[in-house]
Amino acid sequence: MVVFAGDGRHRVAVLARDGVLLFELSIVHRLFGQARTPDGDALYTVVTCALVPGDVRTDADFTITVEHGPEALAEADTVLVPGSAADHEPRAGYLDPALAAALAGLRPRTRIAAICTGSFVLAAAGLLTGRRAATHWRSSAAARERFPDVDFDLGVLYAEDGGVLTSAGAAAGIDLCLHMIRSDHGAAVANEVARGTVVPPHREGGQAQYLDRPLPDPRISSTGRAREWALANLHRPVALREMAAQESTSTRTFTRRFREEIGTSPGRWLVQQRVQRARALLERTDLPIDEVAVSAGFGTAGSMRLHLQAELGVSPSAYRSTFRGRERASR
Repeated sequence: MVVFAGDGRHRVAVLARDGVLLFELSIVHRLFGQARTPDGDALYTVVTCALVPGDVRTDADFTITVEHGPEALAEADTVLVPGSAADHEPRAGYLDPALAAALAGLRPRTRIAAICTGSFVLAAAGLLTGRRAATHWRSSAAARERFPDVDFDLGVLYAEDGGVLTSAGAAAGIDLCLHMIRSDHGAAVANEVARGTVVPPHREGGQAQYLDRPLPDPRISSTGRAREWALANLHRPVALREMAAQESTSTRTFTRRFREEIGTSPGRWLVQQRVQRARALLERTDLPIDEVAVSAGFGTAGSMRLHLQAELGVSPSAYRSTFRGRERASR
């Protein structure tokens, strides 16, 4: 059976296992399916596959019919494994021989990703051994017990290590998919997909902010005013005391509240916002690198280069060459 058409698009295969979580399955189609060039051409082809084509039980009160078999995995450029209700069963750490064979048949350069407890599959297949990974915080204890050779990080929404990507809870699958689209085609395309889905293009902090814990005192103000002020002043140095002053509180109290609300430190958050600003300017404008650095608040091209290298693994000029050039070519 021909699974993918020869259209030159990036091929994404989503594996629907018995008990597949419908939300996680659908967001892959929704997000990658919306990614388009400025001329409206689709950038991805997405298909759903199963180990055995036919009816597949879901976590809802109905089944879905899947036409494609494991051959889709062998042809894909990206393979995504959503979570399943079966991942919470006692034998979830064991890999079905048919699934093991299907994963073993992936091409060497295939990008592999899992949403939520789909990470259990990748871990059982040995794809996460010695790597940093994410999974739902409620499943973290079971994950660490079953797979002690995997570095499960409870503090992130998604993780990427050695070409293998994993996300935390179901909604973090949205963050993961946007991250992959952003890596493939730049922030402008990912932002447009996020806008069409009515979700933030980049969520702040990690999943620590979603842990079950006592609610903060409702009389305590949020850090929203400070963040709004910081974004309006991102082009210049922003001091912690200035952000705290927007909320009329001490720097110590502000930092604690910021971590509680956003899941990261004010300094780390500022760097993330500056990187996002720099990416947008590199993609959408012809501003010299020095001016981009100033507009994004890095001050100098050297400082921006260090931060982009740390966050994205590329220099500003290399990023612009990849994504600004790609945007022009698609017009």
